[in-house]
Amino acid sequence: MLTVEGIDSYYGLSHILHNVSLTVKKGEIVCLLGRNGAGKTTTMRSIMGLTPPSRGTITFKDLKISGRKPYQICRMGVGFVPDARIVFAELTVEENLEISERAPRVSNASAVWDRETVYQLFPHLKGIADRKAGVLSGGEQQMLTIARALVTNPEFMLLDEPTEGLAPLIVRMLEENIRELKNRGLTILLAEQNQQVAFALSDRAYVIDNGMIRFSGTIDELKENEEVRKKYLLV
Repeated sequence: MLTVEGIDSYYGLSHILHNVSLTVKKGEIVCLLGRNGAGKTTTMRSIMGLTPPSRGTITFKDLKISGRKPYQICRMGVGFVPDARIVFAELTVEENLEISERAPRVSNASAVWDRETVYQLFPHLKGIADRKAGVLSGGEQQMLTIARALVTNPEFMLLDEPTEGLAPLIVRMLEENIRELKNRGLTILLAEQNQQVAFALSDRAYVIDNGMIRFSGTIDELKENEEVRKKYLLV
């Protein structure tokens, strides 16, 4: 469903990603693991068109998306949950969802997401639907950013550090929510530092360090590869 081939990305003159390649097949959850500053977020931003790569190609469902604007990539069926939990602070939860809601792109979509279905996934949000997003807790804002991406009715989701800085109880809840998204037919690329969550959810893994892919394989292969985990994942 997603193919990233040999991309290089920069912030100004700083060369961040070096020849990064990865694939995600339909129905998979694939995790991108690495320490802080390893290149996970830049990879996500490059796919979404927020930090366009200077070299290489990115294709989604066999269509080239590298070079397209973020809103165009979203309309093609890619949802993005950034690590910064950016919400429209002065709008309510309901208004955040309302302005993002889009009809499904295909009539036979396996799951249709609207405000009611995301409230079913995140019942807590329904109880605070009239509360301004800027006063929500970190966990509530993370639920809202995921819900807001879902109501665009994506086929593919980019989740950038969804559990970072959250209480263990919220982390466990989000883990179950992400598993439910897969069960409902979404394909997911998950950038995470929390190895326990990533290992529990994912089918395959990539490890990135200093902007380069250092490992790719199944979760079982990564668990067995102590050298890679010690060298690139231990803080």
